[in-house]
Amino acid sequence: MPATKQNTSSELPLKNTLRGGKSSQKQIEIFKKSANLFAKDGYHATSMRKIAECVGLSGGSLYYYIESKEKLFVQINVYALSSSKERIEAAIFNLEDPWCRLEAASVELLKIQLDPDSITMPLMKDFHTIPDDLRLQIIKSRDEFEAIFTDLIEDLNLSSKINKNIYRIFLLTILNNASNWFKSDGHLSIEEIAKQVLEIFRFKCESS
Repeated sequence: MPATKQNTSSELPLKNTLRGGKSSQKQIEIFKKSANLFAKDGYHATSMRKIAECVGLSGGSLYYYIESKEKLFVQINVYALSSSKERIEAAIFNLEDPWCRLEAASVELLKIQLDPDSITMPLMKDFHTIPDDLRLQIIKSRDEFEAIFTDLIEDLNLSSKINKNIYRIFLLTILNNASNWFKSDGHLSIEEIAKQVLEIFRFKCESS
């Protein structure tokens, strides 16, 4: 699978979310700052008024750029998932050993989760509380993202006692919730922590 370039701010998928043709700097600002609000406050607590205040617009002016909060939320999440998928695919490109591939993917996912400046997976913490119609629009992208780890774990030579689906769920739960337990105390880098997580998972597998 060829490595792919991660989307930059000029490549954000604004055409399906914000009004107008070519994206402007204000549209990019709205997209990024809205993503931060959704990630920090959640879908329900993020109002159009909050978004407008954050980007220095009146409520009416905001509608010049945004069709709806719902469309914006879905597109931000779809972008976050597809962008994360591309980063992980690039990280495992050219690696052949199954454990090395899973380790590289885990390191990259932890970097994504703990990057305060990126539009990424922390948005998904709100996934089970959003309206059903929005969740259904995001599920396909979420499943495509998680399929990377499904395939990586399928390639591992695990004991028959270990259910690979449960293994994947446990691993992703730890990595996806890293912002809740990670503390930057200078003792271990993000890469070292991710490798420690994988070492624990591998030890448990090889000891069973």
